[in-house]
Amino acid sequence: MPQEAIKHPHSRNRDGANTYAVQISEDIVTSDSATALPSPFEDMSVRRGFIVKVFIVLSVQLLITIAVISIFVFCKPVRQWIILNRWFMFALFPAVMVVIIVLACCRDIRRQVPANYILLMLFTILEGLLLGSMSVFFKAEEILWAAGATTVVTLTLTLFALQTKWDFTLLNGVLFVLLIVLMIYGIIALVIRSYWVHLVYAALGTLIFSLYLVMDIQMMVGGRYHYEVDPEEYIFAALNIYVDIINLFIFILDLIVR
Repeated sequence: MPQEAIKHPHSRNRDGANTYAVQISEDIVTSDSATALPSPFEDMSVRRGFIVKVFIVLSVQLLITIAVISIFVFCKPVRQWIILNRWFMFALFPAVMVVIIVLACCRDIRRQVPANYILLMLFTILEGLLLGSMSVFFKAEEILWAAGATTVVTLTLTLFALQTKWDFTLLNGVLFVLLIVLMIYGIIALVIRSYWVHLVYAALGTLIFSLYLVMDIQMMVGGRYHYEVDPEEYIFAALNIYVDIINLFIFILDLIVR
């Protein structure tokens, strides 16, 4: 994740050799405590407004995605056209990657209205088209079961992330390493056509993105966690959670098909 979007709410202890103090009576004030800035999330109204804004944007994204996928799943002419023109699905991959890289890496664009909303809606529509193109190769029942399972898992993990005292934001580096391992394992799974290899791949992907979802929700909530998202980065927070849910859906669908 771009470092400028992530805030460390707690000041770090410095080396004792570089710490200066002024003694007034018996109290000691270090330079760290004197220069530490309060977290913007300490204002409860700012935190609540940020969370509400993220969930509104995320809900609109999911509704658009569901609507687009439904067209591909239940409209027979569209299904037949995609099956005969598979180039359409492959052409969407670079477009999706370009938009998500711009949103993830360009902070100024991410914070500029209405450019941030336009790019986010463009990414959502492209992602819906991509998922819809993939869904034509599955049965409608499998898509519905995967969507229902994803909804249950997402709600459960959201409640868990909000209630647990465990700080999953500290696992950012570990999850990134696991994601790299998952990508390498996916390349191996493309070569080795084995039922158990693909089953393990789908299960591992479901686990990793479940942990990512918990971590991103805790970073959005902020407050008592080690890392948090800047209150101005509501587009960034919504994008992270949306990508987690979409990846969960893909891997759960793969598990159901297996």
